[in-house]
Amino acid sequence: MASSAKTKSEVIIQAPQFDRPEVEIRASAKRKKTGTAHWAGSRIVVQIPVSLKGKARTQFVDDLVNRLITQRPQIAAGDVALEERARVLAELYNDGIMASSVRWVSNQKSRWASCSPDTKEIRVSSRLTQCPEWVIDCVLVHELAHLQEADHGPEFYELANRHPRQDECGLYLEGYALGLGIAIQEGDVLN
Repeated sequence: MASSAKTKSEVIIQAPQFDRPEVEIRASAKRKKTGTAHWAGSRIVVQIPVSLKGKARTQFVDDLVNRLITQRPQIAAGDVALEERARVLAELYNDGIMASSVRWVSNQKSRWASCSPDTKEIRVSSRLTQCPEWVIDCVLVHELAHLQEADHGPEFYELANRHPRQDECGLYLEGYALGLGIAIQEGDVLN
């Protein structure tokens, strides 16, 4: 913690956690009521009034961090970028069969992604924005395979397993779900 007697400010660094990056908290006497949060590379910087203490400070910081994390899909990896990524993966692994749309969503509580074979729409949980790119790629390849095979049968897995890290991804997502404290539906862990 750094402190200055003149400005009565402090800086606290919170180590990264499983579901959020490193957070730098800057408490300043110049701030009276409001707080802000922004991305600085892979770290979130939160600016708050120095007068906030204890549980009130923790809750204020958590609210700002959570709000910023849920906004990140639109800022850092918007639907256009995700759709382009899916297009490249479809060419590589899905015989060029494309989705009609691919987008981030925040309303998927019990699955990582979903595909509607009839409309060819793929929706990816915004929780995955914190995952490595190869994990997102595996999830996209899994959903793209549903454009050819709706069920999780042998033909489906022949397509989905064209991505060389599918098995690894399933293990990663099982651990990620455990760390987030969420229950993912059977068959939606990419197994």
